[in-house]
Amino acid sequence: MNNIVKEIKEALAVLSIPEKAEFFPRFFKTGKGEYGEGDVFLGVTVPDQRSVAKEYYKKVELNDLGVLLSSQYHEYRLTALFMLISKFEKTKDLQAKEKIVTFYLNHLPHINNWDLVDSSCYKILGRYAFENDKEYLLRELSESEEMWHKRIAVVGTMHYVKKGSFDLTKEFVARNLKHPHDLMHKANGWLLREMGNKSETELIAYLNQYYKEMPRTCLRYAIEKLDEDLRQNYLKGRV
Repeated sequence: MNNIVKEIKEALAVLSIPEKAEFFPRFFKTGKGEYGEGDVFLGVTVPDQRSVAKEYYKKVELNDLGVLLSSQYHEYRLTALFMLISKFEKTKDLQAKEKIVTFYLNHLPHINNWDLVDSSCYKILGRYAFENDKEYLLRELSESEEMWHKRIAVVGTMHYVKKGSFDLTKEFVARNLKHPHDLMHKANGWLLREMGNKSETELIAYLNQYYKEMPRTCLRYAIEKLDEDLRQNYLKGRV
């Protein structure tokens, strides 16, 4: 282990809270057969991980982040992703960005829980795809059989939504509308809600086409910020 990786691990260890280490495995569903099976936790809060990432992101190389990302410890992986995001956002060099995106894609097997996905995918992969007309990177993941890939794809469109571009979000939600896992239902509904924040007209048009097919969780997330009477109409199938 090189010195910088050792320093980062030691910095996180100091911030470990035993009660959190006991709680997180239940919260992130690490039991046998659950989506986070096998994940191990130090018990470090997200704000503390962000602080460590801020201190070290300029000092680490991608191979250092690879060591952290391949760890069984959840906090090492999430802190590595925070540092990777900072590296991506702070550089203006396209080749450096491409290298980071390639690194991200090569380490997808370790981006395997909802917080790891949601905190990183749209800030790195989604932004890169949007700025470089490379939607295929997200589309290929949306077509994957792996649930985390599908979630990366749809949440990755958050950058598109923030820029007022909705077509990719609509496409991915429709493709995976009937996915069996509620983590996809939540992601789909969340992105539709974000679309509605930018354009309620776009959301309503989409809902009118698909809401009767939507899993209940997806629908509830999608309509959360609509007028209460309209929400009830969708929930009771009166639209």
